[in-house]
Amino acid sequence: MNKYTRHILAASRTVSICAIATLAMLSGSVIAQERQVLDRVIALVDEGVILQSEYDARLQEILQRAEEMDMQLPPPAQLREQVMENLIIESLQLQLAERVGIRFDDDTLNRVMTDMARQNNMTFEQYVDALESQGVYLSTRERIRKELAVNEVQRGMVNRRINITDQEIGNYLNSESGRDAMAPDYLVDQILIPVLATDSPEVERAKEAFANDLRQQIGGGEDFADVRMQAQQAAAAGSARAFAVSGGELGWRKADRLPTLFADIVPDMTTGAVSEPIRSSNGFHLIKLSDVRGDSNRLVKQTEARHVLIAPNEIRTEDQARRLAQEVYERIDGGEDFNIVARQLSDDTQSVVAGGDLGWVSDGGMPPEFAEVVSELDIGELSEPFRTSFGWHVAEVTGRREQDLSREYRRQQATNALRERKFDVELENWMLEIRDEAYVKIIN
Repeated sequence: MNKYTRHILAASRTVSICAIATLAMLSGSVIAQERQVLDRVIALVDEGVILQSEYDARLQEILQRAEEMDMQLPPPAQLREQVMENLIIESLQLQLAERVGIRFDDDTLNRVMTDMARQNNMTFEQYVDALESQGVYLSTRERIRKELAVNEVQRGMVNRRINITDQEIGNYLNSESGRDAMAPDYLVDQILIPVLATDSPEVERAKEAFANDLRQQIGGGEDFADVRMQAQQAAAAGSARAFAVSGGELGWRKADRLPTLFADIVPDMTTGAVSEPIRSSNGFHLIKLSDVRGDSNRLVKQTEARHVLIAPNEIRTEDQARRLAQEVYERIDGGEDFNIVARQLSDDTQSVVAGGDLGWVSDGGMPPEFAEVVSELDIGELSEPFRTSFGWHVAEVTGRREQDLSREYRRQQATNALRERKFDVELENWMLEIRDEAYVKIIN
């Protein structure tokens, strides 16, 4: 594959949704004019066709992208061949999406267009009006729909081709690049009370006391940034009880990119914590760990529960379901075995064989309306019947624990990173395969 082909594939394999937003606004009038020309079929692709208008629109997109990126394009004949290949492969993917039932409703398209509107500093209504004024509103929605369908097909078909072995995961985690990628990022904020070389010991002690006062204010519930701003305003106003203050967020950094003074402290802090005043050659620092991402410390609260589900259906009314759930509650509360009652009556096909046992579930893993009730139960406590969108439940908590999922989390992160590395190669191989297997006839 020559450099031109790679550029074309990169630019037009699927035009990104962000690019659609720009192209729709910049080239709408050209596309609208071209749609006035009578369409004709220029290629047959398996059970689909490619129209002249589709080719013209795609060519316009590529030319626009090339101009924006200052990208060299191949000669016209070669460019036409590559654009046609791009449309052929896209058509094959869209046909596959249709066969497997991949579809996106209007709400999904509207959410995507809302994001596009925001990128153009518009409201959704303003963006729609702008597209309609250029005659490209419907074509833009269709382009988004195709983009989403193609991405979903690619994700499903390519991921199943990628195999990540345990040895690959271990090698990645033990590699320098893997350790760097797995290291958490810290968002650190700071307040600095400078200490000057000319400051007397009394002034230095006063500044340390001032730093402690600021920390007490933060500990009392005041916002870190607000305390810094108030101190700056007080110093600017000439308050005798305030000293000059500086600081601000350092941005997301790994520990080895933090100032040396902070690097030994921040990894041991909890999110939201504020340090004691730290003395450096510059003065006294207060540091706050605002957030952590990619942290491998995954101590997760889990709940072990079981339930009986009684769902209304074609032969059981809502009232009958409620009364049966009440009967279930009374039988179990009266001493009958939970497992036996669940196996006899529960409508939850996934847990009925296990006597209603849901196993250990991490926080956030239960439906919110179910979790809300279960969270209030003590271990061994039986709930009275309660309603969720699934039906009527009688639930019991059989255990609670904190589970360290750090190893599982790190392995999942490594798997994701390795999958991402392999995805583009497998995607290109898959597209070549479906192209080779397809019936294609170019109509001159």
